[in-house]
Amino acid sequence: MFKKLRNIARTRFAGAVLYWMARLYCVTLRLRIENENEWSNYLEQGGKVLLCLWHQQMLLAVRFFPKYKKYQPSVMTSRSLDGDISTRIIEAGGIAAVRGSSSRGGIAALKEMIQRIKQYRLGAHILDGPRGPAGVAKLGSLAIANGANAVIIPTVIIADRAWYLHSWDRFMIPKPFARVTIKFLPKIELPPVMNNAEYENQRKRLEMIMQPYLHL
Repeated sequence: MFKKLRNIARTRFAGAVLYWMARLYCVTLRLRIENENEWSNYLEQGGKVLLCLWHQQMLLAVRFFPKYKKYQPSVMTSRSLDGDISTRIIEAGGIAAVRGSSSRGGIAALKEMIQRIKQYRLGAHILDGPRGPAGVAKLGSLAIANGANAVIIPTVIIADRAWYLHSWDRFMIPKPFARVTIKFLPKIELPPVMNNAEYENQRKRLEMIMQPYLHL
């Protein structure tokens, strides 16, 4: 029965329903956005931007991303059943899903993300997704940003009251009427040329910046 429900959730219609359910739920939250102008002005002036966030905190993306639909933002999703479901949800919100992960189709997906950001100038990446470990930043965000000549914007979501699911990422669902802050940290500009050691240094830097905002 559970498998049948998950298969139904893979359909476009179900994705649209789940998307609007999430949007309606988010309306109950008292939302505050901090430091958006720095990167949005950079984007408006022709810059390329990659927003990076933890898998745990991705629910509020359905509330935020539609305002940037004109840039046709893209995000990577896995080629799994869960990836099928999340793809339908984000596509209902006007976000392009690029299918692939470290285990399946990752290289092709990274190349597509790079090309889309070069063309449309805005994308997002889940640092520790789709399977974790939670709070460990992978190299994909750096490869995308470096290939597209984009700045990285560490993005964190803070709720004063929330449920945390018993999943690998302790997925966060803010409680109704919670105070929620979407906070954009200062942009990270990568060196134009990076070797393996520099990639690892930048990965650790990004991880250290964002880990304090993770609830595990």
